[in-house]
Amino acid sequence: MTSEIRQISTPGDFAAAFEVSRETIARLQVYEALLRQWQRAINLVAPSTLDSIWHRHFADSAQIVALAPRAPRAWVDLGSGAGFPGLVVAILFADPRLPAGVPSPLVGEEEGQGGGDRKPSAMGLPPTPSPRSAGGGAPARALPRVTLVESDSRKCAFLREVARRTGITVEILSTRIEAATTQAKLDSPEVVSARALAPLDRLLGSAAPLFTPATVGVFLKGRDAEAEVETAAKAWTFAVEMVPSITETTGRVVVIRDLQPKSKD
Repeated sequence: MTSEIRQISTPGDFAAAFEVSRETIARLQVYEALLRQWQRAINLVAPSTLDSIWHRHFADSAQIVALAPRAPRAWVDLGSGAGFPGLVVAILFADPRLPAGVPSPLVGEEEGQGGGDRKPSAMGLPPTPSPRSAGGGAPARALPRVTLVESDSRKCAFLREVARRTGITVEILSTRIEAATTQAKLDSPEVVSARALAPLDRLLGSAAPLFTPATVGVFLKGRDAEAEVETAAKAWTFAVEMVPSITETTGRVVVIRDLQPKSKD
């Protein structure tokens, strides 16, 4: 089973595909510039993907938002690395054009199935909207609390710099996912995400302490997604949806609900 791949090679392609504002595109352009700058000293992404950042990293990350519950209160991204997908998710939620911070699905796709070039400006980007309007009137739309968990301190420094330069509010935890102190800080998120972190059975083991009956796991996987689901099902019970990726022919977004460990009878 394969899906039709959309080539999202430029800021204009991204804006058209995800219907985001110029502010969001400007933030992502700052993100791109910082990624290229820091990549010289830190291996943030595979060097072969630097010429396709908008497709391989930004669009790949953005597609998962339309698969998550609308207007989540809290979103936790495990093993964030260079910020994919978690930091891109936070940038999309801050888009002023998108109600409740939820990007619309890809243009031409049914809801729930998908997910103006401008020069980057390192300064003067609008901050993440605050809970109350500037005029002191009715509260503005509430944005989810996005938490990025990354054990590499150098990558955490990069994430903080991107957040600072783009005006995005995120929580960044420089710690290991399995640490009890880490899990204690993560208050029952509605969404848990990860990309290229671990095989699904191990990933579910890391994510399980965060799951409630309302939590949804949204995990970006490659060609071995179906085999990983079969392996994970030996130790876990869950409802699963396999959504074809919009950026990789053999890729899947694995959506997990109702996660429970199997009894060891």
